[in-house]
Amino acid sequence: MSLILIFLLSGLAAAAYFGGRRLARLRGAQARAEGLSSHSRSGHHGLYAMIWTVVPVLVVLIAANVFSGPIEHRLTVAGASNEINQLGPYRREAFFHDAWRVGAGQQAEQIWPAPLAAELQSEGHRAARIHVMLTAAGLVGALLAGLVGALFVFNQIRPGMRARNRVESWIVGLLFACSAVAVLTTIGIISSLLYDSVRFFSSVPITEFLFGTKWSPQTAIRADQIGSSGAFGALPLFAGTFLIMGIAMLVAAPVGLFSAIYLSEYAGPNMRAVIKPLLEVLAGVPTVVYGFFAALTVGPLFRGFFNGLGAHLVNGPLDGIGHYLMLVQNQMALVAGAVMGIMLIPFVSSLSDDIINAVPQSLRDGSYAMGATQSETVTRVLLPAALPGVAGAMLLAMSRAIGETMIVTMAAGLAAKLTINPLDTVTTVTVQIVTLLTGDQEFNSPKTLAAFGLGLTLFLVTLMLNIVAQRIVQTYRQQYD
Repeated sequence: MSLILIFLLSGLAAAAYFGGRRLARLRGAQARAEGLSSHSRSGHHGLYAMIWTVVPVLVVLIAANVFSGPIEHRLTVAGASNEINQLGPYRREAFFHDAWRVGAGQQAEQIWPAPLAAELQSEGHRAARIHVMLTAAGLVGALLAGLVGALFVFNQIRPGMRARNRVESWIVGLLFACSAVAVLTTIGIISSLLYDSVRFFSSVPITEFLFGTKWSPQTAIRADQIGSSGAFGALPLFAGTFLIMGIAMLVAAPVGLFSAIYLSEYAGPNMRAVIKPLLEVLAGVPTVVYGFFAALTVGPLFRGFFNGLGAHLVNGPLDGIGHYLMLVQNQMALVAGAVMGIMLIPFVSSLSDDIINAVPQSLRDGSYAMGATQSETVTRVLLPAALPGVAGAMLLAMSRAIGETMIVTMAAGLAAKLTINPLDTVTTVTVQIVTLLTGDQEFNSPKTLAAFGLGLTLFLVTLMLNIVAQRIVQTYRQQYD
């Protein structure tokens, strides 16, 4: 069916375009014979005819796709027999679901008793007929809408019609609609977060959520446990999130930026052609692979290093630190942050390299003309000029680090600890959001609604980081200009 619709729309669009262009040429020739001139080219008239033919068809097809399901359900339910109507609501919906499967040529999911088994076949055939009828009605309605649009536009085609302006107005409207989709999506995300976050904060005080140091949202078995009433202090989650992000940026920022400077200013064409694709390959590796790498390689490597270091410190002046290092396990914030930093290197490196290359060559030439060395040109001319773009690359890497989930789950653990020790197991906001929303959940308890509170807080923190970064970049850019 999709293939038929594509061919149908393509045929209508081609017929309307060539028909409109042909008609515009004929009427333009008649106008020129009378000493008149056309405002727009025949191609603009063809595009205008195509728009007025295809758009009504698309509108009707979209409306039919949206409303045909509820209409089909109502028609199917309305014509059901008494035996079916006597079923409970859940059993009746299951029966109609199986009837639609039978009508589509599939097997029913349940085995129904004898009186309903015969009804299932008849209801399946009736559901199939209703589906075919509604599909045919949608296609006929779309064709009629396209025909009405074509008659309207062909009647409008005249040499003096501003077809070019009207086509451009449609294009501007399309661009505005695409922009509005992004804006409305953002509004929808904020609205959904706000609605459920307000429900959450009506049960849990916002001060407890933001400044509490205990995170235990699960329901406990005994009344004397912390989780019996729920502990929703999110400070350990924020501490773990920013701890891992800081470690990741300590790895990604210098390595990525220095790699970009080398590729842009020092590497030859052959070396650049080899190193840059290899760095960008890291961006295509799935995060779960990085998680396996962290859990199976980096974690044991770090544990062996710290355990060995602790064994050397035991029975010495640093005996307490030695015993602590000997208890270090595979999962820790340092492992997750280091591997996440490796993942972020191509984001920082590739973007910074493109930004540094975009600095005008005249700035380099002017610096060399003043007697500056290559390193002085990089540090005092290129990097200040590329600072806004480099800051954007760092901000993108930070946002990616804050939103990462899989690496943290596999390499940092799930313990909500308020710590800045990179050797401890920690958890992050995104990991807890996934944990809270995993499985069958009811959105009427603080445990589930806590995910929306975490999401809203994380959104606001990221927004504040963006605003601060923009202000810093604008201030520096004004000073530089």
